[in-house]
Amino acid sequence: METLRERKKRRTRESLLRAALELFTSQGYERTTIDEIAEAVDVSQRTFFRYFAGKEDVAFAVQKMTEAAFLAAVRARPAHETPMTALRQAFLEGWDTIRETVESVVPVELYLRMYRTIESTPALLAAHLRRSAATEETLARMLAEREGVDVDTDPRPRLAVAVFGGVIRVSERQWCTSEDFGLESIRALTASYLDQVGSALTGHWRTT
Repeated sequence: METLRERKKRRTRESLLRAALELFTSQGYERTTIDEIAEAVDVSQRTFFRYFAGKEDVAFAVQKMTEAAFLAAVRARPAHETPMTALRQAFLEGWDTIRETVESVVPVELYLRMYRTIESTPALLAAHLRRSAATEETLARMLAEREGVDVDTDPRPRLAVAVFGGVIRVSERQWCTSEDFGLESIRALTASYLDQVGSALTGHWRTT
């Protein structure tokens, strides 16, 4: 059971996180200082650094939580599923868990605004791509272990994850330029694109 001290620390961390995202999305990541984030919560800069290593750390704090939830969902998929099916179903069936993870710390609307801020901020986008590459490597090793193959000699785990990761990135970019600003639109768009992977990679695209 959470103690009073633990609850207070959690609330401080969540307040700092929410304040940071509000500032990043309203006035820009580069223009926001750590002092401004701390002042918004009425704490010291020193207190901020007890919870976060810096601006980039707080900017990706929620994404870090959703990534962990997705990795857990992949680990929990039935052994009989093919690797691509396991990735697809972990994403689609684990969507409610991912959404609950977000809602436990910040409003979903703020999380979605932050996603668009990441896409439009060069420094954050570079960090996002770097983090995505690290997550994909973790996924590839998970799939290799699951299938009983050597990730360093068998290219299939990394190929499968590269295809899946590519679909996620295409979905994110398409969603970021659309007018439908909601979590369900991301899920529906990603499901649609995942369904097209087979024909896109092996079929003919010409209609005439």
